[in-house]
Amino acid sequence: MIDLIIKGIVTGFILSIMIGPVFFVLLETSIRRGVRSALALDLGVLLSDLLYILIAYVFYSEVSALNSGEKSGLLKIIGGSLFLLYAFSTFFKKVKEIKVDALGKIVQKPSDYVMLSLKGFLLNLANPMVIFYWFSVMTLAEKNTNSTDNQDGSIFFFILVLLITYFSIDILKIFGAKKLRPLVTDKLLVTLNRLIGIVFFGFGVFLIIQGTLKI
Repeated sequence: MIDLIIKGIVTGFILSIMIGPVFFVLLETSIRRGVRSALALDLGVLLSDLLYILIAYVFYSEVSALNSGEKSGLLKIIGGSLFLLYAFSTFFKKVKEIKVDALGKIVQKPSDYVMLSLKGFLLNLANPMVIFYWFSVMTLAEKNTNSTDNQDGSIFFFILVLLITYFSIDILKIFGAKKLRPLVTDKLLVTLNRLIGIVFFGFGVFLIIQGTLKI
């Protein structure tokens, strides 16, 4: 059990330091709109990860075939195209003024948090690499638990430890980014939007090329 916990923590830590497109959006949201908004976005990411984990577990053999088949190329092209659309909209997005109250706290409506969660959910869901990434994690979990009596329970325990580690480090990133807010200017936000747009553009092109080569 201790060995499983350690492996889950180590795997979660390694995954947390891998920089993907959502990473930049998470930091931008924390800097610009505050910790609660970033946590709402991260919740959406977590929910989409849980959905992908469920799909990878229930349809393990189908995902395995999809990962090596021609359809994976089509999924990557579709996902890459969605990332390109987001890249262009973010690159040219104008910086909107954030409303603050008398105490200087950012004013947010409950619907704003819902939309941010939906944004995180869709951004993560649009990335076809995520399902293959969780499929790889599921394969790793199966290898680490193949000698246990209750393999299914051990796999979910491994995934749980991994997710707790992964999102705990995400929370640290969010609070760390918050410290940068006093340094933020409109010019910096425009630059950040363009950086995020370039990252998503590069990631989208990479997926499209990778998908085209598979078809």
